[in-house]
Amino acid sequence: MSKIAVIKTGGKQYIVKENDVISVEKLPGEKKLGSKVVFDTVLLVDDGKVAKVGKPAISGAKVEAELVENGLGKKIQVIRFKSKSRYFKKRGHRQPFSKVRVTKIG
Repeated sequence: MSKIAVIKTGGKQYIVKENDVISVEKLPGEKKLGSKVVFDTVLLVDDGKVAKVGKPAISGAKVEAELVENGLGKKIQVIRFKSKSRYFKKRGHRQPFSKVRVTKIG
């Protein structure tokens, strides 16, 4: 059985296994494709026999990954409207993301 971990990045929590490809909030800094990324905030590690739970994080645990892609998500429309007052504002937004492939849970 493969290891499972719960990591926290970008204000969100993700359940990951080795060789998973996940889409997370854009990672800070200029990173090239294929570069190594380390997630230090590991909340839970389960190897099938023993589960370690952090309070709130496990000290010394880390999840290693490699950057697969940087991109922008689908466009969403943000509209503000008030009836009978000729008030209408429309904006679009595309959230940046990073796709990473988990290589090692330790």
